[in-house]
Amino acid sequence: MRKFILDVNPSNEELIEKIKCSSPGEIASGVKLARKAFKVWSKTPLKKRIALFKKIAKDLNNEKKSIGRLITKEMGKVYRSAVGECEGTAYAIEENIKLAEKASETEIFKDGPLVTEVHHIPIGVVAVITPWNFPVGMPESLLSPAILMGNTVVFKPSENTPLTGKAIYDIFNRHLPKGVINLLQGAEEVGEALLSSDIDMVSFVGSQAVGKKIMEACSKKLNRLVLELGGKDPMIVLKDADLDKAVNYAVNGSLRNSGQVCVSVERIYVDQSIFSKFEKMVLDKVKTYRVGDGFDDVDMGPVVSESQRNHVLTQIEDAKRKGAKVLFGGSAMERKGFFIEPTVISNLNHKHDIMITETFGPVICLQKVKNAEEAIEKANDSSFGLGATVWTKNSEKGRKIAEQIDSGMIGVNQGIGGVTGTPWVGIKQSGFGYLGSVEGVRQFSVPKKISYKK
Repeated sequence: MRKFILDVNPSNEELIEKIKCSSPGEIASGVKLARKAFKVWSKTPLKKRIALFKKIAKDLNNEKKSIGRLITKEMGKVYRSAVGECEGTAYAIEENIKLAEKASETEIFKDGPLVTEVHHIPIGVVAVITPWNFPVGMPESLLSPAILMGNTVVFKPSENTPLTGKAIYDIFNRHLPKGVINLLQGAEEVGEALLSSDIDMVSFVGSQAVGKKIMEACSKKLNRLVLELGGKDPMIVLKDADLDKAVNYAVNGSLRNSGQVCVSVERIYVDQSIFSKFEKMVLDKVKTYRVGDGFDDVDMGPVVSESQRNHVLTQIEDAKRKGAKVLFGGSAMERKGFFIEPTVISNLNHKHDIMITETFGPVICLQKVKNAEEAIEKANDSSFGLGATVWTKNSEKGRKIAEQIDSGMIGVNQGIGGVTGTPWVGIKQSGFGYLGSVEGVRQFSVPKKISYKK
């Protein structure tokens, strides 16, 4: 097991800090502390848990600028977006409080003299393993429901954003009793050791490949799981779409956070009758994008690491070799840092890896289709099923097409975001369990049934 991880600024490749990895003894100690704390925390009234979480939300909002600076330094996000992530996460805590209140309610069922109470009880010690692309928002989406429902956690943030993870831990730990949240630092070896420790559940946000490894590891003890995995989100643009709105979404949805979003637009299927016009409009908009250090006045920063940049560039080169046309960008930028030019690729099909495998980079992929039926077929030709969007001026037609798409979250003439309190959910190999709703919060509990006659 390695002893240190190197926290590197992706904008200039300079070392931020050398971070000590948690040792096997520290991993065991963190789990032991969580196990001990669970005995008291699981019996702590929800009202008291909520009061502590309101303080956590307030502190997170108060510290949004300093944590935002950490985010930008560690993973390159544009600073205003990093601060916005902190603000949004403070709000998300308040929303998770409301969901937990509903999720914790005892349900009463009656059938004549027979009464059954269904209680939702905590599971135990939850391992929370999170990614770097939203290093505040993603941890909160797992930590808050887990802890509010009465569990204790052992938290391992991404090795790419250890200081942001520590900042989140410090805020939670400032208000929660000792042992309710415990921090581990390190890369895959620390994660593997945590998975084989005395835990009861794993909640993970990250790649499909790592999710499968976690599921395999958890099979040995039948640990409960919530996995929010990757996506390869399709966008369908029909011939009657509002092109201004569709183009705006296509570009921003592909390039936001340098394309490092699980619901990024990763493949765009455009009706052949409007393809040339759509392609030109996309190019015109992409050419306005400013790329640079996230602290500067830019639209897009670097990707998180050299390995991530190499993955994206390898996909672009593979597409070029197999006949795709790079219309804009397509290369690493000639400067320090892990920058990639905003890229537009056309003449694509499903023989290209970039249309099949998650990219997680600033690439806009365009494929021409004959009609809506072919677009639906291509959209569903994937092992992923996280998000998707449909663009047409006929909203009823769009809704009917959405029903035919194999994704958990579909937007018609908009992104995949829905009404507050609805689930964040992927189907197929994009997830196991889900978040963001009453039933999502209940993933961090088990039902306990008590029946009697009156």
